[in-house]
Amino acid sequence: MLKVGVIGVGSISEFHIKPYLKHPEVELVALCDLNEERLHQKAGQYGVSATYNDYRKLLESDEIDAVSICTWNNTHAEIAIAALQAGKHVLVEKPLSMTVEEAIAVETAAKQSGKIGQIGFVRRFGDNAKVLKKFIGSGDLGEIYYAKASILRRLGNPGGWFSDKKLSGGGPLIDLGVHVIDLCWYLMGKPKAVTVTGNVYSRLGNRSHIENLDYYKAADFDPGRNNVEDFTNALIRFENGATLYVDVSFTLHAKQDEISVKLYGDKGGAEVEPQLEIISEKHNTILNMAPQIDHRTLHFSNAFEAEIYHFIDCCQGKSTLLAPVSDGVEIMKILSAVYESAEKGTEVTLANA
Repeated sequence: MLKVGVIGVGSISEFHIKPYLKHPEVELVALCDLNEERLHQKAGQYGVSATYNDYRKLLESDEIDAVSICTWNNTHAEIAIAALQAGKHVLVEKPLSMTVEEAIAVETAAKQSGKIGQIGFVRRFGDNAKVLKKFIGSGDLGEIYYAKASILRRLGNPGGWFSDKKLSGGGPLIDLGVHVIDLCWYLMGKPKAVTVTGNVYSRLGNRSHIENLDYYKAADFDPGRNNVEDFTNALIRFENGATLYVDVSFTLHAKQDEISVKLYGDKGGAEVEPQLEIISEKHNTILNMAPQIDHRTLHFSNAFEAEIYHFIDCCQGKSTLLAPVSDGVEIMKILSAVYESAEKGTEVTLANA
């Protein structure tokens, strides 16, 4: 049995806890959170007897083999490094860190420990992405030279720690953009990024005055607490000549929310979101193909279960790591470059490009 602890029992932890409980070769033995009330509520709900307010105390337990880190962004690197040094396998939620330097430190700790270090790029594990990856691997799209992705919320600033730059590292780029930037980069074959041009805007605030529309709010939502951007766009150029354009928002004067992920190759194209379609041509005719699978768009629960089960397999030596922390380092370089470009008002060349 693989014995697991979960550090941070906020909303995202549900997607880790439930697959662990479901897996026949895993025992969820400990939970950790700073919030006593929430910690004991979750422990009672899921029948976990060992609870901790300090992650260091949890890591001292020889009983625990692996941990999921589901805390605020500003603690990801610190806890991941401590867990790896304590001899635990680690699955850390995205983003890997707040800075490139922190990300590299996590990667170093993973190499030195010999333990599994996985980054929570859950969209890689969606059925739509897994199916498309097979088509790309077989050469059906040819060389992918352009991709573009959008996650646009017209009203969706969660508030709480999401809106506090010291805790989150930023707004929609680091919370939402990280997902689609990684997905496109992964499907494009993980080419090396060389330059980034980015823009950020903070024009609308959290728009807490809006009535008659519901949206997700963090548990500690405070209308007056917000110092992250509303909107970000970026153009990323890779060393193979391919480019990726991305735009993301927490709030925007848009008609409706939008999620779109598209890739274009010299033999075919694909849309991953809003639902999987593959575009090709045959006999001088363009074909729009709709793969017949259960979930042509991201099914969150299924994707998280696949991600957690993959982590378990890797810890048990049954599988090769699909989302290593080294990938988290590369994505962190891109995110940091977007913010740097926006601050300087100029294109940024990535280090070692």
